[in-house]
Amino acid sequence: MGKDGASIPDEEWERFLREAEAGTQGAPEEPSARARMVARRMREETDPPEGWRTHQPARRRQGKGWYVVGLLVAVGLLVVALDPGRVAGWFGGGDGGGGSAPLAAESEPPDHPPATAAAAQLPTVKQPFSGSPAARWADGAAGISLPAARAAGWMSKEQVAQALDGTRDFLVASSLDPDVLRGERPTKAIALINPHQQDVQDYLATTFRAPSRENDPLLLFSRFAKSKVRLIGNVVKTRGRITYREGKRGAVEVTTDVTYVYPVVRAASGSDEVARTIVRREVVMSWDDPAKVVIEPGTFSLVSYKVDTTNGGCDTFTGYFTPEFSAERAVTDSGDGPEVDPYDRSTSMDARMQEAAEAGCGTATRT
Repeated sequence: MGKDGASIPDEEWERFLREAEAGTQGAPEEPSARARMVARRMREETDPPEGWRTHQPARRRQGKGWYVVGLLVAVGLLVVALDPGRVAGWFGGGDGGGGSAPLAAESEPPDHPPATAAAAQLPTVKQPFSGSPAARWADGAAGISLPAARAAGWMSKEQVAQALDGTRDFLVASSLDPDVLRGERPTKAIALINPHQQDVQDYLATTFRAPSRENDPLLLFSRFAKSKVRLIGNVVKTRGRITYREGKRGAVEVTTDVTYVYPVVRAASGSDEVARTIVRREVVMSWDDPAKVVIEPGTFSLVSYKVDTTNGGCDTFTGYFTPEFSAERAVTDSGDGPEVDPYDRSTSMDARMQEAAEAGCGTATRT
């Protein structure tokens, strides 16, 4: 699908591939995230797919700490205001401050959201995850579960293991690297993306220089403006998993689905009110066969990404998350859309995107 939203019929797509192969037999092809998603979504959906660079704008809203859903393949932004009466996380089965046993790694999608308890426990500088299910999550990369490697597509078992490690390296470099979280350019993460994937390179060239609704770096990278807020300590709680399968042209297609919890305070010295920004990302990448696709060793082609963010900012396309604290929430309106639990990983990202498509502002039940 192009920018105008016109879809490409299956027959034309297959004919294009046959003619391309016939015209330059054996020649590698330059990958396109748009082309990949058009082909994939036509097989999976009855509705016409949206283009990689098209989007459904969110209804603009002022609100109380924001929940926002972003998707670059079919960019849709859902903004959800955080209700100050329910700011404190509710967590059942423990004290929410780390006293309960850590959860086992997530090897498959959960079938229900984390439990809640009646007592609200506010986060503190010493216990920034108090009152949150993330208190029992692992720290940093340890919370991202890797599957066992096996031969798939053009890759041997050993090559798949390297691709999985490279995938996790990208997640660390894009969403956990301390310098990136403080607002620096995610150089290490960008270096892992296929430099010959022109549509993605165009996005990367624009998104940090002139962030906008369409070219928003937060769709793929986590960044805070250090002049506004600072992270507490060096721990980001994570929970998620990585899966893979054989993709087009024998590629190994890897899907990552990870939730990150960032505790922050205001940048001013002595600030002690803790806010949390919660980001769930699903990134799909293709580790392509270099005999069939133009690609550099050790890099992947981006297929799609989806983002679901709580308390990260509302229609503020500055290139940084802008979490709200109690003072901002006291003077802004709550949302009028559905309630959303940002810790609920039992709902797929596809379902979240569908829910977000027609929604305005809703309320995050906890942070």
